[in-house]
Amino acid sequence: MNATLIAVALSLVSAAAYASAAVAQARLAGRTAPGAGTLRLLAHGAWWSAVGLNAGGALLHVAALKYGPLTLVQPLGALTLVAAVPLGARAAGRRVSTTEWRGTLLTLLGLGALLTTSGGSAPHETLSLVEALAVGAGTMAVVAGLSRPGARPGLRHAAASGITSGVASALTQTLTVAVTDHTTGPLFSWRLVVVATLVSAFAMGGLLLSQTAYRGGLGAPLAVVTLANPVAAAAIGLALLGERLQGGTISLFAALLGAAAATRGVFLLSRAQAGAAPVAAPLPAAPAPGVPVPSRVVIRSPRGLRPEHGHLRRIRAGRS
Repeated sequence: MNATLIAVALSLVSAAAYASAAVAQARLAGRTAPGAGTLRLLAHGAWWSAVGLNAGGALLHVAALKYGPLTLVQPLGALTLVAAVPLGARAAGRRVSTTEWRGTLLTLLGLGALLTTSGGSAPHETLSLVEALAVGAGTMAVVAGLSRPGARPGLRHAAASGITSGVASALTQTLTVAVTDHTTGPLFSWRLVVVATLVSAFAMGGLLLSQTAYRGGLGAPLAVVTLANPVAAAAIGLALLGERLQGGTISLFAALLGAAAATRGVFLLSRAQAGAAPVAAPLPAAPAPGVPVPSRVVIRSPRGLRPEHGHLRRIRAGRS
């Protein structure tokens, strides 16, 4: 089978796993208090389900990076949001809306245009130790800036999550190619140890940042994650790994149109997801001193009570 087809097929299954994890994370975030720490999440089975789905999606993504370049595999991550549409609608017990269908169509058309211009050959180049350290340091600086207190924390954490996940994918490709292709250097080296450490740190950091971003809802944060991820990975691929877009000016114009269509589709999907997301009912506030609280206790009358004593039941129920 063609390497490009294998990469696309693996990316499709990976996107479905990531979409299921995103829906599980969003539902868990809606039931978690804003100040809850990471240790509180470990007690929820939904958290471990999301971790397992993310792990499965990551493994499939790693396999896809073996057969396809970053400019091909990473844009297919937008299919995560496309797959999240029916999954989220089913979890909410509703139908897919017209806006979601429009967003899905635009996203698929845009990705189709991008696939025709991306390089389809299997990757062979890898990052050097100096390049990997520079990418890691630059990413940590950007994430630190986005994580500072300020306005729109959900979107900023989502951007940080997408960037760290995209960088983790680029580093993962270097690790995968270096391990499977022995012509790039020895199997065990300081470079691979450093790259593997950075991959683990950025992958876990992206997961925790996305969990924080989803506390305000699944729509806009998921769109930002979906768009920031391929941008970060493709930038590394084009700048450091020698990846190129196929074709000349016409192909570049088609790629720009495809990117615009996919971006518009992603934002339509995110807007529809945000509007359809169920809002968790807040916990009742503590009553103020002196304010009576209506009781929901049901008083059952004695079995032998006569009908003329019915007014006693009403009085007792009113007092309670």
